[in-house]
Amino acid sequence: MTFDIISVVPELLDSPFQHSILMRARKQGLIEINLIDLRAYGSGPHNQVDDYQYGGGAGMVMMVEPLDKCISELKSKHQYDQVIFLTPDGQTYNQQTANQLSLGEHVMIICGHYKGIDQRVRDMHITMELSIGDYVLSGGEIAAAVLVDSVARLIPGVMNDCSSALTDSYQDNLLAPPVYTRPSEYKGHEVPPILLSGNDRLIDEWRLDHAVAKTKELRPDLLADDLLADD
Repeated sequence: MTFDIISVVPELLDSPFQHSILMRARKQGLIEINLIDLRAYGSGPHNQVDDYQYGGGAGMVMMVEPLDKCISELKSKHQYDQVIFLTPDGQTYNQQTANQLSLGEHVMIICGHYKGIDQRVRDMHITMELSIGDYVLSGGEIAAAVLVDSVARLIPGVMNDCSSALTDSYQDNLLAPPVYTRPSEYKGHEVPPILLSGNDRLIDEWRLDHAVAKTKELRPDLLADDLLADD
């Protein structure tokens, strides 16, 4: 899968993609991440990509022309499953959207900056607008790293154990159950005996019961009404 990321400061994304799981996935050719510097499409001696907003008000706005040139050039070379704009007023990103995106082959991600991007870019090019939470960041680069990481780990071969991502929190609208590793006892705290029993059926039932209980306590909004009523 290929991610093309447009940014005013692509250097902010160097580190997240050069370590750990994503680095290995890139080396294995499972994912490709291209960082595109929007300033290459800016104008004037300073490669300008932002300007004051019409109507007055604080904050600069990313200009329509550099973004349109950049996006149009990329679209002339590639077929995109989605052209994504990361913005606080987009739909809230969740695991189901990550699952959907992981089935694609090529996505473009546009990192907002300053006060945002000219609305005409959104009208002409954007197919999906996403927010990673109800707060505002200085730019979309951190959100882009979140998006790529959460999607890439779902691609077959990226995780050492392909079943690991499928048992994460939010798959099937449940939080993950408690997990334990060695030693089996530490400072008087013991691992639940059932996890040491070797009985896969009972272990699966225990994990499901605790996942449901944890979700009811911490995120009841994720559960279907019938599960909430089943105590």
